[in-house]
Amino acid sequence: MKPLLARLVGMLLVGTFLYAQAPAPTVASLTAELTAARKKLVDWAGLVVYGSDDTEVPAPRAGENRVVFLGDSVTANWGKGKTPFFPGKPYLNRGIAEQTTPQMLVRFRQDVVSLQPKVVIIQGGLNDIGMVMGPGSEGTISDHLHSMIDIAKAHGIKVVIASLTPICDCYNSSQTRIRPVGKIAAINGTLRDIASETGSVYLNYYSVLVDTAAGTRQLKKELTNNGIDPNDAAYVLMAPLAEKAIADALASK
Repeated sequence: MKPLLARLVGMLLVGTFLYAQAPAPTVASLTAELTAARKKLVDWAGLVVYGSDDTEVPAPRAGENRVVFLGDSVTANWGKGKTPFFPGKPYLNRGIAEQTTPQMLVRFRQDVVSLQPKVVIIQGGLNDIGMVMGPGSEGTISDHLHSMIDIAKAHGIKVVIASLTPICDCYNSSQTRIRPVGKIAAINGTLRDIASETGSVYLNYYSVLVDTAAGTRQLKKELTNNGIDPNDAAYVLMAPLAEKAIADALASK
């Protein structure tokens, strides 16, 4: 057998063996996938996630500096571990895992405007370029952010635009293939420009999470458990940056 043919046959045999070892899908796993897909179709923007909670939130008290954090899993996971989500502060977490900026735009009035905050922190875009819900680009992210900023301004809400957070291939994953580090850096430049142009505040989470020493522009391994989402140690670093951005937004005219 010729060497090339022998290698091809060997690769085929290995692939067949690995396929045979892979666990077959169960009725339960297939049902779970179907249920998740159906929920996306029925409630694409995730309006039911916080809909009932929003109706039970009382109007802000006099002098209350209410803040709404709108975002994806980077926001949604804040407070689910050992690091609390701003205890004692009138801050509301309205993050939904795997969300994109068009989905956030659809629920902006319900999950932000209706709560009457003084400040909104908008964090999103990683799932857009990761094409979690279809194609997304720097241009579409910019469009959706501008629309949310317009709505916020119309209701007297100050805006903070959070940077995209870095990712890494720390756990045998290919995060940087899906979300290239160069694209993340470029979009952060655009987000900074949008903040400047619209009189918003730019919140640079990226600066304290990225591993600059290694020169890879990836998320520090000790600050994530999966290569994309911040962990408790990361939130400890992010919290004072968020507080500073909120203070700057409140102080702005």
